[in-house]
Amino acid sequence: MYLTKFLSQPQTFLKQSLWLAGLICVSATSFALPSDRNQPISLVADKATYNERTGVTTYSGNVIIEQGTMKLQAASIVAQLNKDKQISTITANGSPAKFQQQVDTAKGIARGEAQKIIYNAETGLINLIGNAYLYQDGASIRSSTLKYSMNKGDIEASGSTGASGTKGRVQIIIPPNASKSFPGVRD
Repeated sequence: MYLTKFLSQPQTFLKQSLWLAGLICVSATSFALPSDRNQPISLVADKATYNERTGVTTYSGNVIIEQGTMKLQAASIVAQLNKDKQISTITANGSPAKFQQQVDTAKGIARGEAQKIIYNAETGLINLIGNAYLYQDGASIRSSTLKYSMNKGDIEASGSTGASGTKGRVQIIIPPNASKSFPGVRD
């Protein structure tokens, strides 16, 4: 039924896909550079499907979404709409799924990756699951899972428990402050 509707109304499907791609980027760029929101959205994938009844849109096959400094790459991206036709969750899967964005003009581009990235638009929480990694300006954090709150800016990192029962470790790298000077013996 949905395939027949898709084939008989290709322009409606295209409009819905573009509208949803816009919602994805607007949701993801709400904490980015203000100029990102004014940039065109580019979305490429090998395949795109939309189910109006369930509110699920799926992009698969080397999916790349770009808007300004924001770039999201994944093998597949699934977006779920709520009853008000607003983005509820976005799930990106890859080997790994990757994102990058400049959130502040004074800082470099933030980069992240994980096997799965789940963004909850209603709570502002981003979960990076499976070999999760975040990097910006020489600082990085790596763990099995990372949770990041876009509202509060806090991060929670967790190591995984291996088959032998050993707990995985969280690795954090903080670069030295190059502008700080230390007193000498005679100062």
